[in-house]
Amino acid sequence: MAEEFVAPIEQASDAKVLMISVAARMAGMHPQTLRQYDRLGLVQPGRAPGGGRRYSVRDVALLREVQRLSQEDGVNLAGIKRIIALEQLVEELQQRMAQLEAELEAAYRRVAELESLGGLARRDLVPTSQISTALVVWRPRRSAGSEA
Repeated sequence: MAEEFVAPIEQASDAKVLMISVAARMAGMHPQTLRQYDRLGLVQPGRAPGGGRRYSVRDVALLREVQRLSQEDGVNLAGIKRIIALEQLVEELQQRMAQLEAELEAAYRRVAELESLGGLARRDLVPTSQISTALVVWRPRRSAGSEA
């Protein structure tokens, strides 16, 4: 009886340490299937110094997801590749959004610090209730010694 292995993709390790035979057994697949998925770009294993493929626990979880999408949901390999790419993009965008939210929060804190200093921080700002779409062109002043 095969040992059951379950690892959520989000919590899995990224260390590329598993040989192809081990990763295939953990994913419940034949090693040739892993080679084919590598050629198709579905899963990108690392490489050992001798050129052998090395998989991470995250890769194994991804292999199981590929198998589930294919067998249970009937998605073809091209569709699975697109799904994987879109999920990776979503993850990257979520990380970027979290980073930007942290930067925005830091900016709000800085504005609050400056406002607590009194009127000094906002002397040069002119409040307006009107939103303008006008284009302002700035041209540097020419110094007295340079003429063009």
